[in-house]
Amino acid sequence: MTESKETNGLKQGTLNILNGIGLGVIAALVPAAILGQLMKALLGVAPAFAQTVINITTFTQSLLAAMAGFCAAYLFQMNMIQMCSVAAAAMIGSGAVTFKNGFIMVAGTGDVINIGLTITLAILLIKLIGNKLGSYTTILLPIIVLVVGGGIGLLILPYVKTVTTFIGMIVMAFTKLQPLLMGVLIGMSFAAMIVSPISSVGIAVAIGLTGVASGAANLGITGAAYTLGIMSYSVNGMGTTLAHFIGTPKIQMANMLEKPKLFVPVLLSSALSGLLAAIFNLQGTPNSAGFGFSGLIGPLAAYAKMTPGWGSIILLTVLYVVYPVALGFFMRWLFIDRLSFVQAEDLRLEV
Repeated sequence: MTESKETNGLKQGTLNILNGIGLGVIAALVPAAILGQLMKALLGVAPAFAQTVINITTFTQSLLAAMAGFCAAYLFQMNMIQMCSVAAAAMIGSGAVTFKNGFIMVAGTGDVINIGLTITLAILLIKLIGNKLGSYTTILLPIIVLVVGGGIGLLILPYVKTVTTFIGMIVMAFTKLQPLLMGVLIGMSFAAMIVSPISSVGIAVAIGLTGVASGAANLGITGAAYTLGIMSYSVNGMGTTLAHFIGTPKIQMANMLEKPKLFVPVLLSSALSGLLAAIFNLQGTPNSAGFGFSGLIGPLAAYAKMTPGWGSIILLTVLYVVYPVALGFFMRWLFIDRLSFVQAEDLRLEV
């Protein structure tokens, strides 16, 4: 009985951390995803306003670690001091904050894997300390969690980044294959990354993913995002459904890792989508790969590589909207309605 309770406790604790990261992703990344391209289009009309919004939403992305830490601590039902301590430690261990020559620089979202590890360390520290500090808790707890938890997170960051490097090497090997096979494998790889703690954008930039490989990555993520959103719309509501592809499907990370069979429809969708990208010679850049439909970054990068005109716009509309919507409903019919392989409830998000 004790062992069963410990197992359930470990499982719930892991889910709390993963769900916390997922909620942090929504809060930190969705504003930039929705407003980014719109504000860029308005730069010529209202430059001061548009640039201010861009600056605000870009900076907010760098707060992903703090938001994820705060959300995870909240799910552990911690008090305010404890939640703030976890958030601070996560921010330090994320890699989004760098210290050089007396200056503090904040850029990027940080390494999501290390964010998760740092949050775990911080929460374990708080659980270990418990009430041992008595009336000094308010003073000493933030210091201990920040210096020890955040410090260890900062120390292990270079080693954790080697995971990203290794995955990048595998993806780079895929780019040397026959185009159709490459499209399938790249699409599946980036779909798997987007619903895991691994940064799809970080991998793409690290290996300089470009051309059709970049297009396959974007369309693979798009297929996966629409599939997850449409398969779960009956339990998540319209707003959360839209967040899957307007924002990021990474919000389903906890559900995907808890129920691995969910990867079957996702990887099938991304494989078909990556294949289409290769067939239609859909292209992109290292900076656009890994975003999918989010912020229209994938479609706009692809359009920049195409002959301007309505033909290209119609093709992109079909590939990034019409096709993935139809694919999502097909996957819902096949895996939920027909085969009962998964349930919509498996994808429920508590926001």
